[in-house]
Amino acid sequence: MALSFFWSKEFLTNRYFLWLLFWCNALGTVYGYFWYGEQMKQTLAQQPVWQIVFVPDSPTASLFFTLALLWVLYPAKSVVLQRIGHVIQALAVVTSVKYGVWAVAIIFAGWSQGGAQHWQDWMLIASHSAMAIEALMYVRFFGFRWLALIVAGLWTLLNDTMDYTYDIFPWLPAALYQHVEAVRNFTFTLTIVSILAAWLALRKAKRA
Repeated sequence: MALSFFWSKEFLTNRYFLWLLFWCNALGTVYGYFWYGEQMKQTLAQQPVWQIVFVPDSPTASLFFTLALLWVLYPAKSVVLQRIGHVIQALAVVTSVKYGVWAVAIIFAGWSQGGAQHWQDWMLIASHSAMAIEALMYVRFFGFRWLALIVAGLWTLLNDTMDYTYDIFPWLPAALYQHVEAVRNFTFTLTIVSILAAWLALRKAKRA
């Protein structure tokens, strides 16, 4: 009974809860950009400036979800704003699922290769798992459809291409740098899986 309440529309779309979720994600986004600070500085020093957009993957996914919540809190009346909101919401779902799962998998993969465990790893596991879960929970309250999902999928595949073409992918545990090709293949595969997960969740939401 309690579980069904926490899953209910009444609870998940409660404005107080939405604002709590908004600020948690907003603070997590800011922290995430600080986390990527050194890699962003290095990219700006060594790579063309435009590539900086593709460096902070997880914080940008979190930013998309944070913005997506605004369209739930304040439904757009303008068709143009609705379309923009739909693309942001689709990006929020695809990238949050993708990078949420990716970060957790990479941490465990690093450990399996003999990498040291740190307390920050558990913090990242918890926060990135929450990214994926909340994105799938809120699909049914987002208004995007297939076209927006296609745009989100293409953007995420472009991000992967930039990461592994120009070596601006997120810094890995040291033990995984000898397996970058495998990480790249896993990353592209996970993007496809995330697009399919968003599509299936969307289908289920439409039937509900």
